[in-house]
Amino acid sequence: MSIANPHYEALKRTYGRLHRLTHLESMASWDQAANMPPGGNQARADALTEMAGLLHRMRTDPMLQAQLSGAEAEQLDEAQRANLREMSREWRRSNALPEALVERRSQATSRCEHAWRSQRPANDWAGFLPNLQEVLAVAREEARLLAERSGLGLYDAMMDQYEPGMTSATAARVFGELRTWLPGLIRAVGERQARETVVPAVGPFPLPAQRALCERVMKLLDFDFSAGRLDVSTHPFSGGVPEDVRLTTRFYEDDFLPSLMGTVHETGHGRYEQNLPRDLLGQPVALARSMAIHESQSLAFEMQLGSHPGFARLLSPLVSEAFGAQPAFEPANLHKLLTRVKPSLIRVEADEVTYPAHVILRFEIERALIEGEAEAADIPAMWDERMRDLLGQDTRGNYKDGPMQDVHWPTGAFGYFPCYSLGAMYAAQWFAAMRREMPALDEQIAAGNLSPVFDWLKRNIWQQASRWTTDELALRASGETLNPAHFRAHLTQRYLS
Repeated sequence: MSIANPHYEALKRTYGRLHRLTHLESMASWDQAANMPPGGNQARADALTEMAGLLHRMRTDPMLQAQLSGAEAEQLDEAQRANLREMSREWRRSNALPEALVERRSQATSRCEHAWRSQRPANDWAGFLPNLQEVLAVAREEARLLAERSGLGLYDAMMDQYEPGMTSATAARVFGELRTWLPGLIRAVGERQARETVVPAVGPFPLPAQRALCERVMKLLDFDFSAGRLDVSTHPFSGGVPEDVRLTTRFYEDDFLPSLMGTVHETGHGRYEQNLPRDLLGQPVALARSMAIHESQSLAFEMQLGSHPGFARLLSPLVSEAFGAQPAFEPANLHKLLTRVKPSLIRVEADEVTYPAHVILRFEIERALIEGEAEAADIPAMWDERMRDLLGQDTRGNYKDGPMQDVHWPTGAFGYFPCYSLGAMYAAQWFAAMRREMPALDEQIAAGNLSPVFDWLKRNIWQQASRWTTDELALRASGETLNPAHFRAHLTQRYLS
């Protein structure tokens, strides 16, 4: 009996196998960050390098090219065509890179990230720099080869891995416009909030109570604990696969909000993964569309919903139960604590008004690094200058809270940072669309009914996965492609109206 679409079916089997092996790779990477004893790092780096080489050989198997060409002529439906498009994109990207470079990247990033975990708290920039230089050298070679294959610029080729279709010129234009009004907004909000009375929360906040609170809030946000879990790592992240989502956070005994809101952020990532279409699971079309869309989910949870006054009313009794009642935990005051705007050093703990400045800073530095206009040794001076100009902060000599604070550069994720602020813009756009569709949305949130938010995201974003290009997804969900005006309107309404 002949098989309909034999080339396409063969591709499906290959990509299903890739998904299962990537599952194992992601679990090993999560364990490396969350559980692995330090002595296991070299063995784990070798194992991950072996897996990276195996996956690369599968993705570049010459048979795939013939199967991709053959599938183009087969009778495929719309979803299958979208899957074939994503397979072809992955094949082109993989074939741009030789296996030796993929393995070198795995070794360099494992070594750099593992050392970074102890070098960062020690403020050891001198010790960190040699490893970072090797990661940057690999990233530049990767950018060169990707650019040659795609015809894109060097930094554009790196961005394209995370945000297909986005260019550095577009990102620079969007961020340039942001620079024109963001400093004034930060000043105006600061002046307004200086006149407000805010009761500070009184610690300490025991870490077991913080963890229990985080897990209760994850349940409030409908995270499925039968298909995921929360752990602790040096830098909060979400990983795993849709069937087994791994989230991490970090705790401070003197302040519970960073761990709580960091967990809310990662829960947005986790809910997206858990709600990707199951009927296509294991296929490229069932993966998240892009990292800006992924960040739009985490920031929809953390900023749009998590900093909503109605959500503060839901949090208030949970926080009081975790740490004991105190005036700071009353809903109105808790909302003030959640929406304090104050320029600070740490990106992942920044408020939503100053957060874009952290992203612009990193975007400008890493673009210069990849394009050869700056070297790794130049990062501290570039960082200090931009922190002073954008946020008025002095970071001289403070590497752990400066250029060593994020895990992205140690892991070679150059081109990722723009996705955060693009994601914040998309998140504002999604909520604007929700309010047009559901005028009583804010009243529903205030009443404790979060289902309208989750249902809209599931229908318009989660279940769509990679079926559409990013522009088409945004157009279908909100009636327009990316429109940064919604982000400005959101910040102005929440903080100045």
